[in-house]
Amino acid sequence: MDTRIRQLNDALRITFLGGRIVVTAGVAALPDRTKAALFAKVHGFIDFNEDNDPHGEHDFGSVEQDGVKFFWKIDYYDRSLEYGSEDPADPDVTTRVLTIMRADEY
Repeated sequence: MDTRIRQLNDALRITFLGGRIVVTAGVAALPDRTKAALFAKVHGFIDFNEDNDPHGEHDFGSVEQDGVKFFWKIDYYDRSLEYGSEDPADPDVTTRVLTIMRADEY
């Protein structure tokens, strides 16, 4: 487990700073209030366990909003967003991308 990766992922998830945020079409189509409530649940997510976080990186979670299940996932790319990052613990060579989607869009 790399605590630096976990710290960077938590910072992105909690602040939406330090990377890019992507929402799928299903999330983009939600009413603004629903999106705001969903984003607050992503920000506040703390239910990390062996099943959803086997590497301790805090890079995936599942939340429910208005009876619909949503996933969020953090991926690590190089600075040009062409390839995976060679070192996800180094923000100088990594672009983090947090994607929020409906579970049925996965």
